[in-house]
Amino acid sequence: MNVVTLSLPWTDDRIAGSLRLPYNAIMEQAMIIEKLEVGPFATNCYIVGSETGGQGMIIDPGDEAGKILIRVEKLGLGINHIVLTHGHLDHIGVLGEVKEATGADVAVHADDVTTLNDRSMSVFLGIPYRPTPAIGRLLEDGDNVSVGGLTFAVIHTPGHTPGGICLFGEGVLFSGDTLFNYGIGRADFPGGNYEQLMDSIRNRLMVLDDDVVIYPGHGPETTIGAERRGNPFLI
Repeated sequence: MNVVTLSLPWTDDRIAGSLRLPYNAIMEQAMIIEKLEVGPFATNCYIVGSETGGQGMIIDPGDEAGKILIRVEKLGLGINHIVLTHGHLDHIGVLGEVKEATGADVAVHADDVTTLNDRSMSVFLGIPYRPTPAIGRLLEDGDNVSVGGLTFAVIHTPGHTPGGICLFGEGVLFSGDTLFNYGIGRADFPGGNYEQLMDSIRNRLMVLDDDVVIYPGHGPETTIGAERRGNPFLI
């Protein structure tokens, strides 16, 4: 069986050092997942693409546009999409610069358009407000985002923000600020709702298989199984 090997900075009782993921029926080429920690809030920006197809997307360009774009160039990917897991400034800080450099469409959930333009978060986080570029696609729950033969489903997970989303496909979940390694997102920002957040996690994410790898918006990777067993907010 074909496999793709991803190095991970954590272990649990099933895995040590790296995780070998089988190709699914859709996946015909190896998947690139590049994590870049950017900005003062150590936001995880992800570059995701097809090793053979040469196409990719950027998830949450929060800061350090040059760092992101240099890595895209080194990977040799053409960026088709910039997907925002939510609209907080630490996840969208260099959206305009990255969009201008790549020409990619910007996609965000329809319920987070207001969050994108909320100047109060700029004051709260101490990050200069930057006007949001044109949004090319308003996402809804159940939509698909496809790039280079890879397909990811949009899971609407409100709670951290009204339009927060996760992307699920190819054995991985990009969870934004909904779910972390042994943690959950904050719900005390404008538009946040703790009950919604917990409902999103329990009923939208914990229904996934244990071996799904989680790539969160901050901090190290984990798995659904590890969080099901050990996340203090879920046990």
